[in-house]
Amino acid sequence: MSLLILVFWLSLFLAFGWFALRRLMSYLHIFQQEEYDGGRFVPWLVRTGSVDRKLTLAVILIVAVRLFVAGPIASRVALLVAFVVFALLEKDPRKRAKKRLVLTTRARRILVLAFGLAIVEAAIVSLLLPQFVILWLLPIQLIPLNLVLGNLMAQPIEARVQRGFWQEAHDKLGALKPTVIGITGSFGKTSAKHILGHVLELHAPTLLTPGSVNTPMGIARVVREQLTGQHRYFVCEMGAYGPGSIERLCRLAPPDIAVITAVGYAHYERFKSLDTVAQTKLELAEAVAARGGRIVLAQPILQFEAARAFVARHGALTTVVGAGEGADLTVLAIRQTAEGLEVDIAWQGEQYTIRAPLFGEHHGMNAALSFAAAAVMGVPIENILLALRTTPQIKHRLEVKHEPSGAVLIDDAYNSNPVGFAGALAVLDLFRTPAGRRILVTPGMVELGAAHEAEHARIGALAGAHVDVLLPVLPARIEGMIAAYRAANPAGVVQPCDSFALAQAWLRANAGMGDVVLLENDLPDLYEAKLSL
Repeated sequence: MSLLILVFWLSLFLAFGWFALRRLMSYLHIFQQEEYDGGRFVPWLVRTGSVDRKLTLAVILIVAVRLFVAGPIASRVALLVAFVVFALLEKDPRKRAKKRLVLTTRARRILVLAFGLAIVEAAIVSLLLPQFVILWLLPIQLIPLNLVLGNLMAQPIEARVQRGFWQEAHDKLGALKPTVIGITGSFGKTSAKHILGHVLELHAPTLLTPGSVNTPMGIARVVREQLTGQHRYFVCEMGAYGPGSIERLCRLAPPDIAVITAVGYAHYERFKSLDTVAQTKLELAEAVAARGGRIVLAQPILQFEAARAFVARHGALTTVVGAGEGADLTVLAIRQTAEGLEVDIAWQGEQYTIRAPLFGEHHGMNAALSFAAAAVMGVPIENILLALRTTPQIKHRLEVKHEPSGAVLIDDAYNSNPVGFAGALAVLDLFRTPAGRRILVTPGMVELGAAHEAEHARIGALAGAHVDVLLPVLPARIEGMIAAYRAANPAGVVQPCDSFALAQAWLRANAGMGDVVLLENDLPDLYEAKLSL
């Protein structure tokens, strides 16, 4: 009998462990997208109500049945079955998600520690208080918090590992000595990186940080694994997640050239004020100036006192790009055609026309900034202009695709800022046909903080002039945008969608020949998902 009891308790323990592991991966998927930041992950749990309900209800029912019908053995068998069933029902975010869970070394470390905590909690309940089945709710509900605790426990190990990777990358850059071009900005930095990187690649061997990689460990990995002695240039996107973050990146990869694209509301909720955003972006300029390098910045940034003060101190090192008086490279005109952009510029007493097969007038400034950066680095003007003519479309950033249905898809899924959104709406008109509709699919923008309502209302009103059918994804978070659109275009159609998958289904069933569809931003799972637990 004692052997049977031991086997049963072991089975119950294993069943819970299996469930806990699968549930931990569901939460780790979101925790990873929140950059392992417990200060953001816990509020997400509260905001979305992503706590266990179904298994909790099952445990409560088991306890209730035990009180009136079944005995203790039957209730524990039912609990074991419940753990197995809910483990089987748990989705695997490594296989089924828009941005899938990646079990990096860090993620595995956090997962193992969190799993260990869950097992200890289950052991306390099952071994010390076996008669109280209701207490199993504690290890069930503590699962997401175990990830936060596991991350805190892993910090000393993680810090030591990161220091090693950081130092290895830093030393490699110091030994190989490529020209390091740092690019930052509230928006436009990834696009400017790809445009400038393409120009430099046709001039000399060049390494770019891929996609939107712009964090210390992401940059360190690229340097460690891909940088070689053949590379003359290293174009490095530098992301800002708070004051001091770019300064730390500049210590990792000391920059020789700085390109600052914009100061705006992207990630505004992290900074609280645009002045703080400007000061943080200028950390890149200060690092380059300290090395006697060259700084290229967009003229609108000069509306901030910190930028004006920097230019006053380092005007000889700074190239200002813009349409206003006093710009070193003057943008005379930007024209959008069905073949791409044409940007008329004045540079060092001469006028040139940049032609690039890109869409969205805001890319005109990115092209002009790239021209200026390449020019101050000594790339011949004719080579710059020739390279810009062959710039490849930037994936998911106003990438124009012709669909088998006959519709034109403008893929701007990786965009989430007010300036880019406005520019994308204008592109809808470029591909409009007399018989077709202009369709906008969007969940809106993120991380705008206090500017969320005002910016969405402004974009909604602008969409009224460019959009015939609006598919708002997760409409509850952009009600102001929808209301502004309806006010600006009473004849417009609004088709709310609770998920991007439902919007895609609508497009498959309804979009066709002559229609032009703008996919503006595609939220990661942490914004769209509400775990059904």
